[in-house]
Amino acid sequence: MRGLLIACAALCAAPLAAQDHSAHGSHGAQQTAPPVDHCAMGHLPPEQCPPKDDHAGHAVPQDKSAPGAAPETAVPARAFEGPRHAADAIWGTEVMASSRSQLARENGGMQTGVVMIERLEARIPVGGGEEAYLWDAQAFYGGDINRFVIKTEGEGEFGGAVEDAEIQALYSRAIGPFFDLQAGVRFDPEPDTRGHLVLGVQGLAPYMFELDAALFLSDRGDLTARIEAEYDQRLNQRLILQPRIELELAAQSIPERGIGSGLTKIEPGLRLRYELAREFAPYVGLEYEAKLGDTADFARGAGEDPDGVKLIVGLRAWF
Repeated sequence: MRGLLIACAALCAAPLAAQDHSAHGSHGAQQTAPPVDHCAMGHLPPEQCPPKDDHAGHAVPQDKSAPGAAPETAVPARAFEGPRHAADAIWGTEVMASSRSQLARENGGMQTGVVMIERLEARIPVGGGEEAYLWDAQAFYGGDINRFVIKTEGEGEFGGAVEDAEIQALYSRAIGPFFDLQAGVRFDPEPDTRGHLVLGVQGLAPYMFELDAALFLSDRGDLTARIEAEYDQRLNQRLILQPRIELELAAQSIPERGIGSGLTKIEPGLRLRYELAREFAPYVGLEYEAKLGDTADFARGAGEDPDGVKLIVGLRAWF
């Protein structure tokens, strides 16, 4: 029995003796932790850290600010090593040439056209007076860069003659992501026949204001200007509140048209429209119209009120 116990003890002690205790060191030896690399952890400024060595297999980013370094816009030579159009090897040169042409046409080369009726409205003076109507529309045809634009606007009294009317024919060229430079001619059939040269800009100003500003030089040497700005505040998916303001200026007096020099007229207004469809939206609103300076004096001399508030009922549509 004693011999059996001795044999079992020997078998249990053998695996324990076989374990490697060399890593534990000698008895009484104190283990030390590796030093902390404060430079690698970003705890120290670069000037207090030693220069870094290149690591094998890792490319070191080039300092673009170093003298003689390639600029950020430089194209690496390896970019030109492969075929110009790799898809040609799979689909064929003829098929891919047609696809590339279609892609270019759809991304900047497509010709489109739109007719926009900005304002078609009846205007009812709040303080009494003659009810009037107004139209303001434009159309364009072309691409994203070059367009041909037609604009027209005018007004008159119901049951009476047209008081003011104009038609513009413009070449429009994109000068940025949000603005077009426009130049062309303007013809006024009313109140008297007159032609103008036109130079202006149209686009989307910061904070999403739509801006349309133009200078007009008439065939009689009169220089005038008009600035229109509006903003669409969407209250929900169909209801839109639109503040709008229009300013008119003149470099000189034009007595035959009842226009004085300086800031001649200001028209701030507010319109609330409901989109029955995206292309069709009736609206109601209020607008204040005021003639200023010598223009107001011309209006008083003709027996007219130089300012007043109007109730507006109108329609905005496009197709």
